[in-house]
Amino acid sequence: MKFIFPKNYSFKYKLLGFIDYTTAILDSILGFILYFILYFILSIFIKSIASRIYIFIIIFFPLVLFSIFGLGRENLISVILYMYNFFKNQNVYLYNKHVG
Repeated sequence: MKFIFPKNYSFKYKLLGFIDYTTAILDSILGFILYFILYFILSIFIKSIASRIYIFIIIFFPLVLFSIFGLGRENLISVILYMYNFFKNQNVYLYNKHVG
């Protein structure tokens, strides 16, 4: 069986078929950083490791869901760069209406 792909089709390798490798790596790095920050902050207040893990999951799980489903099949790094460029190059035009 032969498949015909258009020339402008870009094939991207994905982890488990639905998440880009760069997004998965970025999520992993953010997860490790967030876990260590929460570990040191929460170790003062909460002594139970299970409670710390539950709090980490509650905070980190929405970020992972957003990176998987909330970007419209765009790479997370690309979206962050688009947002950065938008805020950096944003122009605000104010016009005064002259009456009379």
